[in-house]
Amino acid sequence: MQRTTRLNRAPRWATFALTTLVAWSGVSTAAVKDSSASGFTVENVEVVPVDAATAWKALVHDVDRWWPKDHTWWGKESKLSIDARAGACFCEIAGARQAQHMTVTFVDPGTTLRMVGGLGPLQGMGLHGALEFRLAPADNGGTRITLYYRVGGYSPDDLGKFAPVVDQVQAVQLRGLADYLRKAHK
Repeated sequence: MQRTTRLNRAPRWATFALTTLVAWSGVSTAAVKDSSASGFTVENVEVVPVDAATAWKALVHDVDRWWPKDHTWWGKESKLSIDARAGACFCEIAGARQAQHMTVTFVDPGTTLRMVGGLGPLQGMGLHGALEFRLAPADNGGTRITLYYRVGGYSPDDLGKFAPVVDQVQAVQLRGLADYLRKAHK
């Protein structure tokens, strides 16, 4: 027997209105899609009022302008770059200090950017992940950007415990891109 909740009983027009409001208000959605002792998947979504080509350009060419500096190894000293070619690098350079955050593995301009590696402390833990930025037309115009990150590997710790924290960090990073695009659109 299915349990009826208040949301399930809401009229269709109310559900549509709420969905539309969320899409246009810039509210993001975040979710730990799954987790276990050996890994997890997180997904964050933002809808921005620009076309996919504009979003792609900002994603790839302006990463140093929108990625939060407090989520880099060397803060304001750092220069971030994404070379959108298979085998290339999402890198951070601060003089002689350098980090290859991820390796680009798939590029479909305006649609998908896939990179592999471990971001932040996950890298030092020897964990590996596949991160995708997926761009698609939003229902009411603009572009829906989905940041999807699946992480796994050996750890003496339960990796599922890291999922909520990584999800929150990914939300901040995606919000950086979305806010950058919203400001540029004004």
